[in-house]
Amino acid sequence: MPQRTIISKYTKQLLIALVFIATTFQAAAQKIKIDGVAVVIGKNIVLDSDIAKFKQEVELRSEGKITISDCEMLEELMQQKLLSHHAVVDSVTVSDAEVNQKVERSIQFFTQEYGSVDKVIAAYGFNDLDDLKGELYNVQKENALVEQEQLKITEKIDVTPEEVRLYFNGLKEKGELPEFTAEIELAQIVMNAEPTTEENNKIVSELNEIRQAILDGASFRMKAIINSKDPGVTQNGGKMQVTKESSFIKEFKEVSFSLEKDEISKPFKTLFGYHIIQLHEIKGNTRVVSHILMQPEIPEDRLKETQLKLEEIKRDIQEGKLTFAEAVKKYSDEKASKNNGGIVLNPYTGESKFDLTRMDPAMYARVNDLQQGEFTDVFYDEARGGEKMYKFILMKERTDTHTAELVNDYVKIQELALKKKKEETIEKWSKEKIKDTYIKLGDDYKECAFKKNWKKATSK
Repeated sequence: MPQRTIISKYTKQLLIALVFIATTFQAAAQKIKIDGVAVVIGKNIVLDSDIAKFKQEVELRSEGKITISDCEMLEELMQQKLLSHHAVVDSVTVSDAEVNQKVERSIQFFTQEYGSVDKVIAAYGFNDLDDLKGELYNVQKENALVEQEQLKITEKIDVTPEEVRLYFNGLKEKGELPEFTAEIELAQIVMNAEPTTEENNKIVSELNEIRQAILDGASFRMKAIINSKDPGVTQNGGKMQVTKESSFIKEFKEVSFSLEKDEISKPFKTLFGYHIIQLHEIKGNTRVVSHILMQPEIPEDRLKETQLKLEEIKRDIQEGKLTFAEAVKKYSDEKASKNNGGIVLNPYTGESKFDLTRMDPAMYARVNDLQQGEFTDVFYDEARGGEKMYKFILMKERTDTHTAELVNDYVKIQELALKKKKEETIEKWSKEKIKDTYIKLGDDYKECAFKKNWKKATSK
């Protein structure tokens, strides 16, 4: 019997799309010696070394579950370059704002993997953040062009309910129905433990004293090392590069761009605490700054008070005195979920569904044994910025790993059927475009058994 496809975070196509970013800018950063041209498509080139690196990245990210030959990898790369080439021919355009958003998301992704942006810069051999962003811009611009060209090719493609049914029955007859991994949808109520007004005023006063000492000649960097709660103050001399498109919090960017060179801001508040900033350099649309971050202490009695209040709210929900949605609206302090019923969004996909097998281990431990409609205990948590809070989580929906069913999984089957139809449309488009595209294949790959007719394509 053919092996069932498991629909999870790591399909071959998704992995290949991911490593186009990871490996392409790695190669550019490390300036790897050209060891041979595998193929030229239009004005685009794929190197032998590209194939090896992409293969390694796919196998690494799939934890060895996906292997791919040199010929298969080259064909995936040729398809990317063919789409990119014709996007330019077709005058497809992408905005700088769109590309910059993709760059920031990429930086956030790799920062999460490596722990800090400085470690990303060091790992891939870039000189600084601007160097990293410049190369990522080129990579993401090509990716955006490819995406827009694919959308252009498939913009009129749709599937009817009958096509979905036929697609499902075809998979069923061949014993190839996919298995969908366990998915859950979570909602939460969050209550922040806020510092007292006195403690806030104390921190502002301390920052004002530090600011005055710096104005009187003290070293900003030394004051930051001694006082700042940001562990990054010891890296790069505590300096950071801020752009209006960067992922820094809004208030931080606004103050950075309001300062003159060498000016030190007055204390200001963000969700991370209270800051002062010194502007060191103005480089076009970039500001080079240092900051000192201080966070007010929250007394134990305030923490306990917050915990007890949230436990009372949970009891009221369980006793039917108010609904979960009403409690979210009335009490939750988390802005991101307050107006959507407390739904927790997956940070990797932006959707509400989580693959249970690939969750953060700490979250998995809390929710794995919950059935639909059940709550976790009220528990303490800290946000990335150091905010202290209590929360509890509702298992809103839960679907265990199962073989696809047409009725219960109709939306997912529809998505798969539409995806297949779009892929077939792009395949047909590719076969036609190959005939009219300059393609020069390296001798080492002329024996590959490609799915498409890359070898017979000639210069036009």
